[in-house]
Amino acid sequence: MNKKLFNIILAGIMAGLYLVFTLPFAQIASGMIQFRLAEAMTVLPALVPATIPGVFLGCLLANFFNPQNLGLIDILGGSLTTLLAAGATYILAKPLRQYLQLNQSQQDENLILGKRANVARIVALLPPVILNGLIVGTYLPFLLMPKTPSIGAILTTVLSITISQTIVIYGLGLPLLIALSKNRAIINYVD
Repeated sequence: MNKKLFNIILAGIMAGLYLVFTLPFAQIASGMIQFRLAEAMTVLPALVPATIPGVFLGCLLANFFNPQNLGLIDILGGSLTTLLAAGATYILAKPLRQYLQLNQSQQDENLILGKRANVARIVALLPPVILNGLIVGTYLPFLLMPKTPSIGAILTTVLSITISQTIVIYGLGLPLLIALSKNRAIINYVD
């Protein structure tokens, strides 16, 4: 299969999976406290750039079809935040991808790159946590509260979103990233 076609198919699959892991759980996936299980997929751009448009499109569709639809600000704001976070994850994970593309003997010889890859594996997952916490956590109180929210309400939402993202990204996403990093079939598509 040609790589361009594979990337288009992969992006479509990612978008569909994001929807499947979000909409049935809409009660816990949206709001000022949210555990959006599909956010674990935002670790995938660390390995494969074709997943970037997939998680963006999936988030866009999930926000659009959300039964608790919060309007254009959330549909675009949350989706663009996911796009920005996915792009940053891809950039920060470059040492990890470089290391994974080495054969086993090269990996054994290159301890410095191996250490950089391990650090990158953790650091590259920060953008979805930090950006969603700050951006989504800041605008959500304005969409969900009947009156203008207080600074305390905004800070509480920022903290809540940051904590829930941390749990999903590092609790579900990091093990997924580690497992996929060991899969030679996936590594063949690492750019």
